[in-house]
Amino acid sequence: MKSMTMQATNRKIRRSFTLAPESVAFVSETRRRRKAGSDSEALDLLLREAMLEAERREIDAATKEYYDTASDEELAEQAEWGRMAGPNMVLDVESSEAKL
Repeated sequence: MKSMTMQATNRKIRRSFTLAPESVAFVSETRRRRKAGSDSEALDLLLREAMLEAERREIDAATKEYYDTASDEELAEQAEWGRMAGPNMVLDVESSEAKL
């Protein structure tokens, strides 16, 4: 946790926010639970997690949109690629593991 704080310190911008008491308590509890160096670091961790989750939701929505609107022909082509690549991918993983 400390190394992340030290690396990110040079890029940080000081800001001041007014938060509800429940939010302050949540940040403090997150600091304690995650062993963050400060409330600021805990808040930064929470915000990064929220950003990653939002990005994941966007990707999920785009994927769903693609498959909901893809033609039967496109879906059949993807299924065929999956059938062709699937066994080869498993063999590649197994042979890589054998080398370890």
